[in-house]
Amino acid sequence: MHTRLARLYQKGDLRIETDTVPVPGPGEVLLKMAAAGICGSDLHYYQDGGFGPVRVREPIIPGHEASGSVSQAGEGVDLKAGVLVAVNPSQPCGQCEYCAKGLPIHCLDMRFMGSAMRLPHEQGMFREWLVVPASQCFEVGPATTATEAACSEPLSVCLHAASRAGDITGKRVLITGAGPIGALMVAVAAYHGAAEIVVTDLADAALERAMAMGASRAIKVSQGAAALAEFEAGKGYFNLVFECSAAAPAIRSAIAAIRPRGTIVQVGVTGEIPIPLNAIVGKELHIHGTQRFHEEFATAVELISSRTIDVRPIISHSLPLEDANAAFALAGNRMAACKVQLTF
Repeated sequence: MHTRLARLYQKGDLRIETDTVPVPGPGEVLLKMAAAGICGSDLHYYQDGGFGPVRVREPIIPGHEASGSVSQAGEGVDLKAGVLVAVNPSQPCGQCEYCAKGLPIHCLDMRFMGSAMRLPHEQGMFREWLVVPASQCFEVGPATTATEAACSEPLSVCLHAASRAGDITGKRVLITGAGPIGALMVAVAAYHGAAEIVVTDLADAALERAMAMGASRAIKVSQGAAALAEFEAGKGYFNLVFECSAAAPAIRSAIAAIRPRGTIVQVGVTGEIPIPLNAIVGKELHIHGTQRFHEEFATAVELISSRTIDVRPIISHSLPLEDANAAFALAGNRMAACKVQLTF
């Protein structure tokens, strides 16, 4: 059996190719892939050949947010043929010091599909057919579309970020950056009972989507630092910030607009960046990093399946696999696109 797939050789060199598909072994399933989202990290691989120290050093199939239908189940698998599942791309080892401590997110031997972090690279899900452990497949609700199911991974990232923030109920929340993660962060903050959710971005389309996801107010920050000036009086206004842009001006304005002893959850990633340490010290701020997810994946699937969180406003484009290069170009255009997905 053969599958078509998208393989990235180096920056800008993404090719549609054909490869063989193994037969699912015990505990595995063969999936007919349905939809797969292009993430910021996929985009970094395509545009820049990597991000920070993580570089594409050998051909890699990208893609780590996907859904597919069960076609064939291996021995010992109780998933029925035809069932739509969201695929969890995360594979902690279960054996190391951190897995043993209940911190699989920090697994020393983590395998994450579509990631160039390890060598050999972990191959991802931009392909028509995929064999994967059944333990990574989560059945979605009968009314859930494949494109919605493929948003389970980014929603999991936001649910985990929320878990790093403490109690969100009744809080004034600022979300900087309204790309796919920022927009989903809005929905998660609303789900957790935030009293007010203000979102900032440079692009009108992104801010419109953030409002559709439940923001109280959207502020276009292209006119510079003055955009958040009203929130800086009296040592700040917000109790909590989810920083999703990783842009130095956004981080500076967030620190200026947060109240003393407030919490900043840093969701966006970048390289080294200057930060106003004196303001962090003077306001006694809590700054938390957040990455990936673990148990949140199952929660994300439930919230999407019930439409308790409706992810449809962030899905801006769906293109067939053969148009993968066009899809990546579109995903890189923040003024036009939000979540771009490949369909199979």
